Amino acid sequence: MARQTPRKRPASLRTKAGGPHGVSRLPGLTIDSYNLAIPDPEGEGFLGDRASQTAFRQVLDIVRKVHATGKDPFGRTRSAELSKKDIDLVLLGGDADASHVTHLAIEEFARRLVHVVQRFREQPSWDGVKRIVIGGGMPESQFGQLAVRRAQRMLRSARSGVTLHVLSHDPDEGGLLGWTQLLPASYRRSDAFLAVDVGGTNIRCGIVEPRLSKSADGAKARVIESMQWRHADDDPGRGEAIERLAAMLNGLSAFSRTIGLRLAPFVGIACPGQIEPDGRIPQGAQNLPGDWEAPFHLPGELGRRLDRIGGRVPVVAMHNDAVVQGLSERPRMRGAKRWGVLTIGTGLGNASFTNLRA
Repeated sequence: MARQTPRKRPASLRTKAGGPHGVSRLPGLTIDSYNLAIPDPEGEGFLGDRASQTAFRQVLDIVRKVHATGKDPFGRTRSAELSKKDIDLVLLGGDADASHVTHLAIEEFARRLVHVVQRFREQPSWDGVKRIVIGGGMPESQFGQLAVRRAQRMLRSARSGVTLHVLSHDPDEGGLLGWTQLLPASYRRSDAFLAVDVGGTNIRCGIVEPRLSKSADGAKARVIESMQWRHADDDPGRGEAIERLAAMLNGLSAFSRTIGLRLAPFVGIACPGQIEPDGRIPQGAQNLPGDWEAPFHLPGELGRRLDRIGGRVPVVAMHNDAVVQGLSERPRMRGAKRWGVLTIGTGLGNASFTNLRA
């Protein structure tokens, strides 16, 4: 495939270090790209759509129709309605036909993931990427882990030099822990801070304890309390979603006071889409509850609803969710010059990074 014309870097990647939203540089690291949208040459949409959780279920639907030898092993339930647990149970203890069908879907999905990896590495901002962190919700399932391992074997057979690394911590916490790397210097002496991970299905909020005194690179950071709301089940409007999010954060703030935790007046929000320096989202937020794209300004709308922390109005900062998940693995990527992240969720998030020499 011919190399595509490089896209102009979004404004968020031209931001100087130290800005509150969508920063592109940190000490010792540059964020080279994120939310990279490569058009699918064989259809509508983007290439990354081929390697999302939605795509896996589409593949499973096709395999069920073509390869099931008897009645459909999943009955009449559409693949989109199957939970990850439903699919995992088939692998762990289902009948032979159901297991066979699922393994065929895993194999095909792995091929698609490899194709996406190879096409991303053809982009200038991914040139030389050798290690890729796989995040998102899919790798926490058995079938997701099998797909990643199969894709790794395919990449090894192709002598690509690329290695895939599943998040070393709970994937639900990656979008929270990564804010340890983005935490402004003025808040680094606090005991903890609040972080949010907004996805197409869930909103997670947590209290992150960076523990930088134990490990200056953030490797010892942990989530000590969290809350989750599966907004996809409620289909809320934007206003309701913001009110609910603020209530969750205010509850965690109150909990911190109860246990005597010195909380920084800071909230980091990981969110899909392109994040502008002013905190607006010009594109990529279509899976969120309501219309979150510009001119809507989430940091401002949320900030007005948050309780003061230590007598101060909290600073609300935003960055792309794939960037934040990737940064949660930064301490384990120190040996790589160039590395990236793919988050397999409702869609496929992406970001690439360069470690700078000291």
